[in-house]
Amino acid sequence: MTEDQSMQMLWAVGALVLVGSAFFAHRVPIGRAAKMALAWIAIFAIAMVIVTFRNDVKTASQRVWAELVGGGQAEIDGETLRIRKSDDGHFWVNASINGHQERFLIDSGATVIALSVGAAARSGVEPGMGYPMMMSTANGMIAADRATVGRLDVGPIRRDEIAVVIAEEFGGMNVLGMNFLSSLRSWSVEGDWLILRS
Repeated sequence: MTEDQSMQMLWAVGALVLVGSAFFAHRVPIGRAAKMALAWIAIFAIAMVIVTFRNDVKTASQRVWAELVGGGQAEIDGETLRIRKSDDGHFWVNASINGHQERFLIDSGATVIALSVGAAARSGVEPGMGYPMMMSTANGMIAADRATVGRLDVGPIRRDEIAVVIAEEFGGMNVLGMNFLSSLRSWSVEGDWLILRS
């Protein structure tokens, strides 16, 4: 008998002992006893299913979380985050800045994480680390304020004290740039998926 079979046998014996002792102690009528027995069997069967498929339950819960925070575009596998390409051809993800959720475009062409003025204000990120940084954007050169985010969470990936820039010219756009991507163990594009490994 394998270890798993022994555990299953132990659960079954425990269930029978518990149910039998309850009926004996309370002298329950046979009809009611049958209903109670079926209820207990159902409870133990559900518990057995959860224990047996605990890894699958964990994966399913992670997918539900991804649906809630990433619009169905992200999947978590341990310390790996998989992000599906959006209909617009870009990779988008919801991330937490100092505990506040914001939506980000992931752009390997951007040097540094860029925050909109609104996202910075909502997340308590204060600009003012030295002189502004001159940046080349699609709309020409801009001066962006430097700042540091205390904590950035992108799915299972956490980064502390990471540099960002803030500028009015970003409008409502937030971007995860190369200073985030280069901090990862690896990242790659596989078909319609961007794979980020912490």
